[in-house]
Amino acid sequence: MATQGLKYNVDLVFCIDVTGSMSGILETVKANALKFYPDLKSALAEKDKNVDSLRIRVIAFRDFEADGSKAIEKLDFVKIPEDDGKFNSFVKGLSPDGGGDEPENGLEAIAMAIKSEWDNGGDRQRHIIVVWSDASTHPLEKSSSHKPSGMPANFNELTDWWEGQSYMSRTAKRLILFTPDATAWTDIATHWESVIHVPSKAGEGLADVDYKTILSTIVNSI
Repeated sequence: MATQGLKYNVDLVFCIDVTGSMSGILETVKANALKFYPDLKSALAEKDKNVDSLRIRVIAFRDFEADGSKAIEKLDFVKIPEDDGKFNSFVKGLSPDGGGDEPENGLEAIAMAIKSEWDNGGDRQRHIIVVWSDASTHPLEKSSSHKPSGMPANFNELTDWWEGQSYMSRTAKRLILFTPDATAWTDIATHWESVIHVPSKAGEGLADVDYKTILSTIVNSI
């Protein structure tokens, strides 16, 4: 990546469904948290790519109606590998529980991710949102007293957030979905730009998505 002397800064935001059915993929993320950075660096080197600065943020989500104040757990951006202890500790502390009915609040997690404080330094940037979920999404119109303030009113407004440049650079942004073909993931994969969708089987905790698939998809988006 940093060929010809260019400096690339990469920000990753992991939006992880941590409801009960997600125990399999959550254990995969946990098991590989400690070696994520060296594996990523090695995989990029094989493609003659190099990242000068890497930061990771995590937004773990459940269901606002069923889980209340526990519906969102988040870790703000940490620099990797300097602060990988904070990243590893946070991920390992996540537990798969709650969720209530089948749809979850994945769209709110994406909205929070879009509004991240992205790094715009360096010669080039990649701002990548990665979503893991095995459930469909609640409509944004569904109200809850536990929702964060400033959320989009509906899917069209969230689409405007993604397609516009108020929050994210059009050339830097990427969205990777490890999600089922279900509401509203299919609409996002079909209509939003710069989206990679790796379909999973609904209700199976993403058992069919392994670590190598996750890593290679992220590497190919940089």
